Amino acid sequence: MGLSSALASLLFCLRLFGICTGFRQDTENCHNYSIQFERVFSVPGDVAMLNSTLVSPDVFNITTVPYNITWYSSKSGLEINDQTGRILVRGETLWFLNVTMDDDGEYVTVLRTPSKCAILSTQLIVDQPVKGKCGRPRTAHQSITNEVDDTLRCPLKPYMENLKKNFNITASIKWYRLGWPRRLHMPASQLRVDCDLIVEGKGSKYTIWDETTLAIERVEPEDAVNHTCTLTFSIGGIVGSVSETIDVDVKVTYYLVPEVREPANEIIKAQRGSNFSKSCQVFVPSVGIPDVDIFWLSKDRLIHTTNSSHRVYTSKQRMWHVKAPRKGAWLEKVLMFSELRKEDFNINYTCQAFSARGAPKRYFTLLQTDPDVTIPIGLVLSGVMVMFVISVTFYYIFKIDIVLWFRRAFPIFYTNTDSDGKLYDAYVAYPQPQAFGFKKEVETFALHTLPQVLEKACDYKLFIAGRDCLPGQAVVDSIEENLQASRCFLLLYNASTFSSTSSSNNNNICKTSECSDKKEMETSFSSSSLSLHSLDKLYPDTRQELECVDAMHRALLDKSLKVVLVELEEISPAQLAHFPESLRYLRKKQGAVCWWKYQRRTQKQRMCMRSREGEEMGENGSQDFSSLSPSSRFWKEMRYCMPVRGKRKVYPEKTALLNE
Repeated sequence: MGLSSALASLLFCLRLFGICTGFRQDTENCHNYSIQFERVFSVPGDVAMLNSTLVSPDVFNITTVPYNITWYSSKSGLEINDQTGRILVRGETLWFLNVTMDDDGEYVTVLRTPSKCAILSTQLIVDQPVKGKCGRPRTAHQSITNEVDDTLRCPLKPYMENLKKNFNITASIKWYRLGWPRRLHMPASQLRVDCDLIVEGKGSKYTIWDETTLAIERVEPEDAVNHTCTLTFSIGGIVGSVSETIDVDVKVTYYLVPEVREPANEIIKAQRGSNFSKSCQVFVPSVGIPDVDIFWLSKDRLIHTTNSSHRVYTSKQRMWHVKAPRKGAWLEKVLMFSELRKEDFNINYTCQAFSARGAPKRYFTLLQTDPDVTIPIGLVLSGVMVMFVISVTFYYIFKIDIVLWFRRAFPIFYTNTDSDGKLYDAYVAYPQPQAFGFKKEVETFALHTLPQVLEKACDYKLFIAGRDCLPGQAVVDSIEENLQASRCFLLLYNASTFSSTSSSNNNNICKTSECSDKKEMETSFSSSSLSLHSLDKLYPDTRQELECVDAMHRALLDKSLKVVLVELEEISPAQLAHFPESLRYLRKKQGAVCWWKYQRRTQKQRMCMRSREGEEMGENGSQDFSSLSPSSRFWKEMRYCMPVRGKRKVYPEKTALLNE
């Protein structure tokens, strides 16, 4: 019996030695890639997957070259085949469905193609789980950022992809978080830390994306605990699971994706030849100093110089921290042109922030400014305004001269007066001798000065009461006939002309708006005219009264006669109060040609040559009527008020009568 046992043992050893010798001889000509860098960690009872990296385009053409893979155990040197409930071999993948401590070791992959052979070892490390500790003994390290939303990624994604590819199995993952001791009253020897299952839902800060990604909302320092993801699936009739524990580190100092605030993908216009600068401002949500660099680019070329002697350069990057409204850091780098040239325009200038979190960028396009028309337009408008003011002022000052020149230069613009049936250009009325307010100076002005200038020098034809009346003609008929034959009415008056106590009888001529209708006005005028015949005792100059009434009626009511007031003396408010109401209204509405103003101005400037008769009258305090030049200011104003003269016709009959 003992001999038989010894012979059996010897035969087993010889056979094992032959297998090992055959394995070594079979792989002597293979290229040995040594041991695979990535190791597989597991615990008893879990599923472990070993994946050979020999099937790679770096080793051979996997799409066209046929190949064969064999798995061996480095401990026994034996080829590994499927074992029900224990091992599955699927090409470059070796599955341990129920890991034991004896499975710890290296496993060799032999790849054979028609032209080559390769060997690669993969190590499986099996650890006993720590009693009372949640998770696996060996952990993967991942970092998340404090105070922001971040994610954890389960390292079991290759398992899920392989299950889907080789077995068409869909697996599920559950996430666990290291919790606190559930029963603090337990003895220290029995104290354990539990794994809390992470459940999504309302009020939870966790969200699971595509099963392998765990999103954490608003990371806190308390999240720096181990998180475990467990993959559960059914393969080969066995339900297995595999877990990975992540050692989570919460980074207090962090930075997120930079945000380029300026430029803002905009168009900026600048003037050629001027200097120009544009700031690139980047905000980085962060705590601490972010690892972000800013660069300016033009036509995909880096503008890196900070030397101000160059025409185009940038400033050095500067940074400052802010706490509100968002905690972070601002970075700035300025692009500067000492002089803009033609080649600088119509180009995009890009500011890009480079970081591990991302490289956002924004740009601006530099265009040449349109011609500045503000100054020319302003100058033109200012010039037009100045010219307008000057023109208005000039016209206001020289209005009379301009109108007189225009009448003389362009008579065709005025209606010919030959056919209007009028014999006289003006009817001249003044206080007659023996009348109240009569003065010799007024008579001299009416009978000598006025005709000498207007008739002889200016070729106007005047009707002057006392000079042109026909002998024996009734006063009323004379006034009516000659007013009808005149184009305007010249009323000469001084301060005492209307100072009679009874002069208020003429006040019944009112404005159109003050009378109820035209008929009433005509009735009033008729009664006034009839009453004049009974005023001879009170008014020796009944003619003057009738002239005024008739002229005012024609001017204010009929609008058929133009009245020109010639004021020979300055009128005080007290004296003006005695004037007829119609005369006061007309004087206020159209004004009067004031002889006394021009006499006063002439006397002050001492530009008027006085005759001996004028000097004697001046010594007596009377007015000076010696200014007979039609170009003087007074006579220009008189000509301006006179009707525009048409071509003169000769009236032999009238002329003969006047000369008799």
